[in-house]
Amino acid sequence: MQTALILGSTRATIKHESFQGQRLVLLQPLMLDKTPDGPPLIAIDAFGSRRGDHVIITSDGMYARSVTNHENTPARWSVMGILD
Repeated sequence: MQTALILGSTRATIKHESFQGQRLVLLQPLMLDKTPDGPPLIAIDAFGSRRGDHVIITSDGMYARSVTNHENTPARWSVMGILD
């Protein structure tokens, strides 16, 4: 798990069937001092986070499969929650 900053949402005209109906967000992973940790990523967001929100993300495949309800989803990153 890691914290990240939501940069915005994104869309795809052609996407894997497991992404149908899923919200995709563009986010920036953060280090403890809130500096960027690598390049921006795209993640599945089931929580409705908005631009500027700080969230917790995970690369756990089992969590991505449960969120998408699809056994073979190619999703790598998922939002696990919004930080207060």
